[in-house]
Amino acid sequence: MKKKKNGEMTFIQKVIKYRTLLLMCLPAIVFFFMFNYMPLPGIWVAFVKYNYRNGIFGSKFVGLQNFEFLATSGKLLSLTKNTILYNLAFILLGNLLAVFVAILLNEMQSRMFKKVSQTIMFLPYFISQVLVGILVFNLLNYDTGFVNGILTKIGVERWQPYSDPGVWPVLLVIIYLWQQTGYNSVVYFASIMGIDGEMMEAAKVDGANGFQRIRYIILPSLKPTIVILLLFALGGIVKGNFGLFYNIVGTNPILYETTDIIETYVYRATMTDFNFATASAVGLYQSIVGFVIVVTVNYIVKKIEPEYSLF
Repeated sequence: MKKKKNGEMTFIQKVIKYRTLLLMCLPAIVFFFMFNYMPLPGIWVAFVKYNYRNGIFGSKFVGLQNFEFLATSGKLLSLTKNTILYNLAFILLGNLLAVFVAILLNEMQSRMFKKVSQTIMFLPYFISQVLVGILVFNLLNYDTGFVNGILTKIGVERWQPYSDPGVWPVLLVIIYLWQQTGYNSVVYFASIMGIDGEMMEAAKVDGANGFQRIRYIILPSLKPTIVILLLFALGGIVKGNFGLFYNIVGTNPILYETTDIIETYVYRATMTDFNFATASAVGLYQSIVGFVIVVTVNYIVKKIEPEYSLF
């Protein structure tokens, strides 16, 4: 096995040299191949009138007919807008708050208090969305809710959030942040732990205070992690959190203006007559829009900071 003329190793030589790393990656490669690449031919179901007897490839081809379900509903733009805006808020505010929490955890001096705090913040992530919906309803219910109980005690008029669509974008973002921030901060906290300790000690010796260490060492070190996680998150920006929206908002038509996303609309529309082809068409639409967004943002990142781009 000879090297190339320019001195670079051949593909076979690289495989032999990095065989240990490749073996460590093998389970992940197999997983993504089986569950992400092998099902790709099933996309064809979005272009057929699916028949259980004939299967995906034996069903009648109908072209873009299944996509008319969303296109002719008159709600495609508003549903897409709601879904993207909510996910933008979840992604940007979620990552910002996760970084802030990770830095706070890192600055805590008591090791026991740090572990207890991290565990408490991590717990909401494991609470079922159904239970979160019940909790929110018991807090905000007009007749017996905890919030209105306090307002009544202090002589303030009762609040009717389930009749006010304007307050739900804020409420849903707050609920999402409460549930996800502890989990999201783990990645950033791990990245902070990976920063060279000698660099931090040298900064202390040179007289850098806590804020200066955060600004000039921690945040620049987190920059690659933040950019990569943002790029990954943008891939699902058109896919809404069905569990969060359905369990908290439910089927309240008054709130649809500001809380209806693609998943909740499709669920209501297909609940009585479920169709694999229609659902697949919606999923393909979401995937294509997400792919275009990721490629576009990755192109911009590559122009600004090539080493932070995904490809």
